[in-house]
Amino acid sequence: MGSCGTVGSVRARYLVFFQYLGTDFNGVAAVRGNHRAVGVLNFLEAVGSSNPYPYSLYCSTGLAIAVAACLFPQEAAKRLNSVEPVRFTISSRTDAGVHALSNAAHLDIQRRPGQPSFSPEVVTKALNTHLKHPAIRVLKAFRVPNDFHARHAATSRTYLYRLATGCTREYLDMAAMQEAAQHLLGTHDFSAFQSAGSPVTNAVRTLRRVSVSPGPASPFVLPEESRTLQFWTLEFESQSFLYRQVRRMTAVLVAVGLGTLTPTQVKVILESQDPLGKYQARVAPAHGLFLKSVLYNNFGVLHPEPCGVHSMETS
Repeated sequence: MGSCGTVGSVRARYLVFFQYLGTDFNGVAAVRGNHRAVGVLNFLEAVGSSNPYPYSLYCSTGLAIAVAACLFPQEAAKRLNSVEPVRFTISSRTDAGVHALSNAAHLDIQRRPGQPSFSPEVVTKALNTHLKHPAIRVLKAFRVPNDFHARHAATSRTYLYRLATGCTREYLDMAAMQEAAQHLLGTHDFSAFQSAGSPVTNAVRTLRRVSVSPGPASPFVLPEESRTLQFWTLEFESQSFLYRQVRRMTAVLVAVGLGTLTPTQVKVILESQDPLGKYQARVAPAHGLFLKSVLYNNFGVLHPEPCGVHSMETS
């Protein structure tokens, strides 16, 4: 499965699954040339780079983390020993503040002539050993063909949104939300739920599954406080989604739960194909959204436990 780049060297491609708490990141994509913003891939790619980051971030624990001190990038570069810089091609691009229980990316590691390719286990261990940011963890790596593409080969993506009610006197009508969600199932033009001005020319997507169900309590809430709160999970599965589609659908379903909209109005909104409408233009906050899984024909059935990362609740 290797191929030659530099004469005599062998390039190996890997599919890597990783998770992160997105609170402190400007999305998953690497941010180039802006030291005031940073993406998850800035940290992952630095593992294979000899260029340390000269600035600090505040992680979810509230402690200052010096990036250069965390990553040991020069030592990591020697361990990975890639002839070419390591770059991650992500499967699913998440916004600032959005989390992932399991995202995916492919990367190439090109070793020097005479050196064998790394095993997937070594790649996983090396990335986690030298990636010290507490909000990112590599789950597993697989060796894949050199023409494999993490974004194009994905067969399913599932997002979940966590809600908490009871902080105020407002409660959600779950039965109405479940009824409204059925209007979103199937193949439709979802233009009404994409961001206005999106460059996407084809807004037809197939929503394979949508569910509204009770969810587990938050570990951040005291037991006596949990008695007054209810936790809910909204899940959406499709091969692909439009930009901010999930957060816009969530906002509309919450409006149904609050009684602002009726379930049949969701069908009207969907058929309008108008992203600028009063209700569908609302976007649910990023911190309640998680990319739950990315699946492939032969990879991706993981059951990751959050690495100290638990759901952020919204009221």
